Amino acid sequence: MDNYFVYMRISTKEERELQSYKRQENAINKYIEKNGIDVTLTIKEDKSGKSFDGRKEWSRIEKLAQCGDTIIFKDVSRFTREARNGYNKYKELMEKGINLVFLDNPTVCTDYIQNMLSIAKDQKELIGQESLMFIAKILILTELDRVEKERATISQRTRDGMKAHKEAKEEQGIYAKPGRKPGQLDKMSDDLLADIKKYLSDRSIKQIDLMKKYNISRNTLKKYVAIVGEQDN
Repeated sequence: MDNYFVYMRISTKEERELQSYKRQENAINKYIEKNGIDVTLTIKEDKSGKSFDGRKEWSRIEKLAQCGDTIIFKDVSRFTREARNGYNKYKELMEKGINLVFLDNPTVCTDYIQNMLSIAKDQKELIGQESLMFIAKILILTELDRVEKERATISQRTRDGMKAHKEAKEEQGIYAKPGRKPGQLDKMSDDLLADIKKYLSDRSIKQIDLMKKYNISRNTLKKYVAIVGEQDN
């Protein structure tokens, strides 16, 4: 008897906090109910899709799946987010007779691709045969390339977000250095302390000059001034 496996994967903080596996579960449950599928095993994995390495749950499915079995995904990005290795893995599984179903990407389901390849083999003219085989390959590569680029975009947005967050904290005078508690100001140098004391007693000294001299923001300077003022009182 042929087996049906369900594979769900999440990896980003947003997925973990906002939706977990819910969207994948809802879509897949509708599909299996509509098609009267008896699922042999459902596997969930919290792991990046940038590589097949280290994905223990995925490796588990690969070992279990045999010719004639089917693996169901919500979309191709749950399978992989790398184009070259993803294509090789796709071909490997298809050649073993394992069916891959991507609910959101029907044109790269192995049944669809196998049908195209079957039609290609039936073509009497070589050009027609080669053209259909090329189209089948392009369909797969296009989708895999898209999800790989999405991963790159997500990674860049994450880095940009972290950088913006860090800069915003620094603008407020909040630092996150090793050994320091969140929100703790960096230690004042002796020179800065002396100049702030002068500033408090001589208001002809301008804040902008201190900011430029010590390369700090206005908010940071205000926090230092408040600390020194409290100490002097």
